[in-house]
Amino acid sequence: MKKIVIVGGGYGGLYAIESLKKYENIEILLIDKNPYHYLQTEAYGYIAGRFDIHDIAIDLKDWTKGFSQKVSFLNKEVMDINFKNNTLILKNEEILYDYIIVATGAKTNFFSFIDGLRENSHGVKNLERAHNFRIDFENLIYSKLQQNEDIDNKIHNIAIGGAGLSGVEIAAEMAYVLNKYGKAIGSNTKEINIYLIDASKTILPGMSNYIINNTHKRLEDLGVKILSNAFIGKVDSEYIYFKDGNKLYYSFMIFTGGITANDINSKLSTTNNKLNQLILDDMLNIQGYKNAFGVGDCVEIRDINKNILPPTAQIAEKSAKYAVDSIIRDINIQKQEKFDAKVSGVFIALGGSYAVGEIFKYIKIKGYAAYIVKKIITYTYYLGLRFRINVGFRNRNK
Repeated sequence: MKKIVIVGGGYGGLYAIESLKKYENIEILLIDKNPYHYLQTEAYGYIAGRFDIHDIAIDLKDWTKGFSQKVSFLNKEVMDINFKNNTLILKNEEILYDYIIVATGAKTNFFSFIDGLRENSHGVKNLERAHNFRIDFENLIYSKLQQNEDIDNKIHNIAIGGAGLSGVEIAAEMAYVLNKYGKAIGSNTKEINIYLIDASKTILPGMSNYIINNTHKRLEDLGVKILSNAFIGKVDSEYIYFKDGNKLYYSFMIFTGGITANDINSKLSTTNNKLNQLILDDMLNIQGYKNAFGVGDCVEIRDINKNILPPTAQIAEKSAKYAVDSIIRDINIQKQEKFDAKVSGVFIALGGSYAVGEIFKYIKIKGYAAYIVKKIITYTYYLGLRFRINVGFRNRNK
């Protein structure tokens, strides 16, 4: 019986467990300091009020019970990992393993060179921060509905720092919700502006012209104000100060401009990049240990040509599948293959029933058709989670 420990209950960690479930003679332990799995890819809908908490979070204990006795969950924080001795170190105990998959994810990188950014903005990588931003947004809508004298007839700017995938989806969904609410609340919603800010020359840097151009048009149609080549120098409780001397009054701000690996990486005796991500070999091994793998946002993942792959749920799942295959190959004393993956496609939710997407860079779709494809992908994943939860709930009450 081989013991496989998975640290982190994000997309990579859960996908690894689903990939391992069919194999015999293995015991799986999932460890996470949070008791829930957070569907970060759906944060845009939750923040804007279209989704509820049950749409973006599931209980990990009940989820693991859906595998009967094969998978167990430990809701504790990992303090260190001794890769040489195959030992996981918790606060008051140590756990031995045969194989380990580190999938601890990432958090928002509130750049230290932007004074006041962390103190005055929210992130989306953390469920609590996303929840607090949702409350701010809903309170503003509620105040407009009440026609509060202190708030009515006053311009409110919602600032989103970072025009990557997350920032764009949040901006589009919030603008769509405001337009939709406008029919019920009236002209007051016109006094709420959505600003999307990025230092790059364009939104969605690195993506295709098809994705960029169609997304830009959709955002403009929704009334989102896009500020490109906008370098933020400082943020205080009222203003965003740009390096060109301009400033923007804002009511509240969300920052999606970058990530950094979670704090556990700083405690490990590993080689990390400037984002604190673990640097792996071409077998996704940590420090050359053949029984230790890193997957998802907490590690720097490169394709076969050494190009860095984006920190997305898709890449987290592909790297997790590779790690599982490598573990099974090692158990069966088979030859290992180098990691080789690429982005299969991208779909961006752009408010309501509208999306833009590409598959393998050749198939390009937009509008309702793209929305349906994205919804199928997301809903298939969600149904899988709900299936395990339902089985786990029944097992818990036996």
